[in-house]
Amino acid sequence: MTAARRSFPSVFELYFANRLGSARSVCDELRVPRLSLLDRYIFKSVLFTCVGAVALFAFIVIVPNIARDLLAYVLTGQLSVATFGKLVLLLLPFAITYALPMGLLTGVLLTLGRLSADSEITAMRSAGISTARIAQPVLFLAALGAAVGLYFNFDSMPRARVEYHRQLAAAIRANPLSVIVPKTFIRDFSGYVVYVNDKQGGVMKDFWLWELDADRRVTRLVHAESGRFDYDETDNALILTLTHTQVETRDAKNPENFSDAQLVGSFGQSEPIRLSLDRFFSAGGVHLKQEWLTYDELQAERARLAAQPRPADPTAAQAAARQRMKLELIYQDKFNTALAVITLALIGVPLGIKVSRRETSANFAVALGLTLSYYLMTVAVKVLDRHPEYRPDLLLWLPNLILLAFGVWLFSRIEKR
Repeated sequence: MTAARRSFPSVFELYFANRLGSARSVCDELRVPRLSLLDRYIFKSVLFTCVGAVALFAFIVIVPNIARDLLAYVLTGQLSVATFGKLVLLLLPFAITYALPMGLLTGVLLTLGRLSADSEITAMRSAGISTARIAQPVLFLAALGAAVGLYFNFDSMPRARVEYHRQLAAAIRANPLSVIVPKTFIRDFSGYVVYVNDKQGGVMKDFWLWELDADRRVTRLVHAESGRFDYDETDNALILTLTHTQVETRDAKNPENFSDAQLVGSFGQSEPIRLSLDRFFSAGGVHLKQEWLTYDELQAERARLAAQPRPADPTAAQAAARQRMKLELIYQDKFNTALAVITLALIGVPLGIKVSRRETSANFAVALGLTLSYYLMTVAVKVLDRHPEYRPDLLLWLPNLILLAFGVWLFSRIEKR
């Protein structure tokens, strides 16, 4: 910018020249180099701000995943620092897919809001440059962001998610007993809550187990003075052998009715209790979810489902239609999330110019509100996956179209100012 300013008037010089009645002739002489200079200036300003905003929102998305999936293993020493670092890096593509639309919108609002507050946008428009022309470098950056989003949605993120769960499962499989953390209520076992007061290797003391029904009500309580864990690699399960055990059994139909006498028994050694570790890792490898399919894999799965003969049974036909629609929604959602980058940037240009604020927190709030509105609309459409007759795969484009119409309306309003 410094070298350019030696050859051409600054934005403010054009602004003040306009006030003296000579701006239009200056712009006629310098229009081509000036617009090129402005393009680079706006593009770089928005780019650096967007990168910072995307990094911030990606961090916000990653932290809950670290706390939920990795923190306990790090505290127990099951994950090394190197493995923890690799897993965090593998979370980045997943976080960026959500952070990119919000981050780019925030960058546009912050940059154009600052330029408008400093009267630089006014100077540009006084020099005869339209709002649509000012928006061109922003929309070009948004198109690049959409391309990056498509790459992450259809390739980088699916591969990273599979590798993330593969490495996490390998770390847990190396020491499966470490999923039992002393002095912690463990709710990761389906149908059970486990608590161990003390554990040394596979030997434990003061063991508690609550068996739950489908409504998460306690149907059986097991307390043992001591016991031990063993890992059954064939069934991918922990085998609990308990000694000096007390078992309390409640009414299966109404376990919360304490007026009836509870069945209590004491045993020197209880029958082995099996706790499946499929929640943590699968013995046969990582279970591949449809959301983790790459573009080629999604296309192959769509072709496979389309080639299947339509079942004659109405119930089976409906289930097959739901399966196809669920896959189609995943496919369309990946496109929509990437294209939302352009739609939100289109809204951000007139909104940032109109509001003309420097406050970072206010711009963050506006970006968060718009992005959450988009995600809430898409979630509302995805609920219709059980009703393929409503064509939710087409309705999924509706949030983007609504925001696009809103952006065009904002542009028309600001051009009239």
